[in-house]
Amino acid sequence: QVQLRESGGGSVQAGGSLKLSCVPSGAIVSNNCVGWFRQVAGKEREGVAILCVGMGNSYLHASVRGRFTISRSHEGVDLQMNRMKPEDTGMYYCAAGWQKPIMGWSPSPETRKYPYWGQGTQVTVSS
Repeated sequence: QVQLRESGGGSVQAGGSLKLSCVPSGAIVSNNCVGWFRQVAGKEREGVAILCVGMGNSYLHASVRGRFTISRSHEGVDLQMNRMKPEDTGMYYCAAGWQKPIMGWSPSPETRKYPYWGQGTQVTVSS
């Protein structure tokens, strides 16, 4: 059973928008942090945006600040991607894990902190 359902990937022109959605199910719902990671061929997977429930702690990669917004949806989290650039291209993976929510703390973007992963959805931005 797929417990991190991803949707919203596709191809857009530079300057366009896409919205990715991630819906956890089953035991994964008990994890307090859900986020999106991106991987490009030949590069390491990196955190793009992460949101933790409770105190609302979040992480946003510097390269997408002002353009991407991560938020809670009815069933999980959404990543709204606006004014997209070719460098946003990659395979996007939703991931879930548990991290202690402390005041002023930002969730870690390290992949090892997230034991649960979706199958990935391709995002391509053409110039």
